[in-house]
Amino acid sequence: MAALWSRKREPAADEALIRTVYEEHGRALLAYATRLTGDRAAAEDVVQETLVRAWRNPDVLVNGKGSVRGWLLTVARNIITDRFRAKSARPPEVPEVPEKPPVQRDHADSVVDSVVVLEALDQLSADHRDVLVKIYFEGRSVSEAAAALGVAPGTVKSRSHYALRTLRNTSLGRQLALKGVAG
Repeated sequence: MAALWSRKREPAADEALIRTVYEEHGRALLAYATRLTGDRAAAEDVVQETLVRAWRNPDVLVNGKGSVRGWLLTVARNIITDRFRAKSARPPEVPEVPEKPPVQRDHADSVVDSVVVLEALDQLSADHRDVLVKIYFEGRSVSEAAAALGVAPGTVKSRSHYALRTLRNTSLGRQLALKGVAG
């Protein structure tokens, strides 16, 4: 850790250096950032971030290599470029409009309902479950369900009645009734 802090930094000296840099280059830096961003508030944020980076790297400002203003303008341009790229990587934000609901509603409730219904159907006998699947999931009439299952229409009606009664008497059936999924 001593290698990282080989030079003792004086906070007051660093602050004075940044104040001097801002007094000398702040207006030019703000004008440049405003021209690149087209937004004064965003440009002020860029200038602030540029000065924070200068404060973190005071050696760059006093080493005599290159122009301080050039370094500051390069840092500001890089910050603006990074922000633009980050913003471009995300999908655009679209405000919600109450008159136009989202194209796809949240389907979490229907998924939960499906899971609850499937669990409830698992508690039924195979004969009762098959009748409910034919009538309610496949949308068949009593006579179509009877033909598909190879039983009489009266048997389909009877099995349907007892299957629904069994479902109503289970805890899952009560959950379904509370949610309005089953009657």
